[in-house]
Amino acid sequence: MRVEAGKAYFLRPGKMRWEYEKPERSLFLVDGKFVWFYAPDDHTATRMPAKKSDDWRTPIAFLTTGMKLARICSIVGPAPDVKPSKPGNKVYRCVLRGGEDEKSGATQKVLFEISPQSELARIVIPQEAGMQIEFEFKDWEWNPALAKTLFQFDPPPGTVIVNGLLPEAPGMRQ
Repeated sequence: MRVEAGKAYFLRPGKMRWEYEKPERSLFLVDGKFVWFYAPDDHTATRMPAKKSDDWRTPIAFLTTGMKLARICSIVGPAPDVKPSKPGNKVYRCVLRGGEDEKSGATQKVLFEISPQSELARIVIPQEAGMQIEFEFKDWEWNPALAKTLFQFDPPPGTVIVNGLLPEAPGMRQ
C-alpha cells in the first residue's frame, strides 16, 4: 500500500492545488490552462494542457471544472454492498462512460463516499489485479479566502520543465 497525503485547495473555475507532504514533498497544480506536477527533490516539473487531463482518470476533475458526474458516469446509484469508511457515510457507485474493458467486457466503476454533511469523503478507483487507488478527503473548508497566486506555478531556478502526458493512473506519478 502506498499512502500519499497532503492538502488540496480548489478554486472554480478549473483551478486546484494539491500539496503532497508524504511520502515526499511534491505539488500537483491545475492553473486553468495547464496541469503541473512538480517534484522538488528531482528539480523537475511535468506539464500538459489541462484539457488533455479532463477524463475519468482525473478523479477529482469534476471538482475543478464544470464536469458533472452525469458526464463521466452512465449510471450512478447506491452501493449497499460496500462498507463506508466511517459510520453514517453513504457510498455510491459510478459506472464510467466509455470505461468498458475491451478484453473482458467488464465495466469500469468508481466509488464515491459522501459524509452526512454531503461532503465528498472518499473516492475509490479499482485497478487491474485487484489493486485500487483511494483518495480520502477530510476537514473541508468552504469558501476560504485564497490568493489567486496559490494557483500559479512559478518554477524555481534550475527546474527542468518536461512537456508531456502525466502518468496513466491517478496516484501513480513519475
